[in-house]
Amino acid sequence: MGKKRILQINKLYYPYVGGIERVVQQIAEGLADKTDMKVLVSSEKKKLIEEEINGVQVIRVPSIAMVGNLPVPLGLTKKLRSLRHEVDVIHLHMPYPFGDLACLLSNYKGKIVVWWHSDVVRQKKMMLLYKPIMNRMLKRADVIIVATKGHIEGSEYLKPFRDKCIIVPFGVDQKIEYEADKYIVEPKEQECETSKVQFLFIGRLIYYKGCKVLLEAFKDVENAKLTMVGSGDMEQELKDLAKSYHIEDKVDFCGEVAEEELYEHLKSCDVFVLPSIVRSEAFGLVQIEAMAFGKPVINTNLPSGVPYVSLDKITGLTVPPEDVQALAKAMQWLVDHEEERNEMGRMARKRMKEEYRMETMLERVFEVYETL
Repeated sequence: MGKKRILQINKLYYPYVGGIERVVQQIAEGLADKTDMKVLVSSEKKKLIEEEINGVQVIRVPSIAMVGNLPVPLGLTKKLRSLRHEVDVIHLHMPYPFGDLACLLSNYKGKIVVWWHSDVVRQKKMMLLYKPIMNRMLKRADVIIVATKGHIEGSEYLKPFRDKCIIVPFGVDQKIEYEADKYIVEPKEQECETSKVQFLFIGRLIYYKGCKVLLEAFKDVENAKLTMVGSGDMEQELKDLAKSYHIEDKVDFCGEVAEEELYEHLKSCDVFVLPSIVRSEAFGLVQIEAMAFGKPVINTNLPSGVPYVSLDKITGLTVPPEDVQALAKAMQWLVDHEEERNEMGRMARKRMKEEYRMETMLERVFEVYETL
C-alpha cells in the first residue's frame, strides 16, 4: 500500500508566519517522508503559484481581496475539485470560511480531518453568515483535532461534536528545543543577590494579549524588570502608558527581534508572562517555548486551552483575566519566592518534555491519518 495522500488547507503558508501557519508547516515538513503531502492555501499575489518548499508541494490560489486579515481566494473550490481524486485525506485548519466552502462545494468524497484552532470571538456579524457553513463542515468532518481539553470545554461551537474530538497537543519547534537543551546544560553565571527578577512577554501588541493589564499590574511589583518583545497596533499606547505609570526605566520594549535574540531573552528571563484577556488566545505556543527553557509561566484562566498548558501552582501561576491585582500579586510572589520559582521552572520543563514535543505531535497526527 502506498503513502497516504494528504492535502492540508489553510489561509496562508510560509513565508507568512503566524501560529496556525507554523503548525501547518510543521505537519507538512514533519510528515513529508511518511505521506504524499500537499498544501493548498491563498496567495497574496493575483496568480496561481505551484512550488516546492522543503520537500512539500505548495499550491497558492490567487486572492482577489483581503477582508480584515482573511484573503478571499479566487478559484479555491475549482482547484480543490481538480485535486479531489488525488487526495485520501483533506486536513482543514479551522476556522477558515473559504476553506469550509471549498470543501463542501468540491464534491470531495474522501476523509476529512479538521484541526480546530480557536473560536471566532469578535466578528459577531461575520458569524451570522459563517456559522451555518461552519456547522456543516464540522458535521462533515470525520475527526476534529484540538490541542487541549480546554478547546472543547470552552467552545460553544464544538460541544455538539465532542464525540469526534481528539486531543493532539502542539509541540515545541525542534530547533527551539535544541537551543533549550543546550541552555539547560550550560554552566550558569552566579547572579548577585540584588539582581532584579526578569519577567518576559513575547507576542503581538494587540488588544487580546492583555498588555495594558500587564503594565498596570507591573507598576506595583518591586525588585523586578519587564521585557516586552513584539510589535503591534498598541505599541505607542503601551509606551505612553509605561511613562504615565513612571515605570519606563523598568520596562524594555524590544520590538520584533531576530531568532537568536529571542533565544537570549528566553534564557535570561526568570518568569514568562502570558496575560491574555480573551479566548482568542486559544493555546499560547510561546508558553511551551518558555517552558522548554525551564521558565515558570504566569497565564490567565481563560475558557480556552491556555490554562491547560502551564498548570497553576505546578508549572507557574494562573490568574483571572483582566484582574490587575491578582496579576500583580502573582508576579510579586514569584519575585519573593526564589526556591518555589525555580522548582516551578523545573516542573515546566518536565511537562514540556512529557507533553509538548514535536515528535509526539507528528506521531499522533500521522496516527489519525492512518486510522482513517
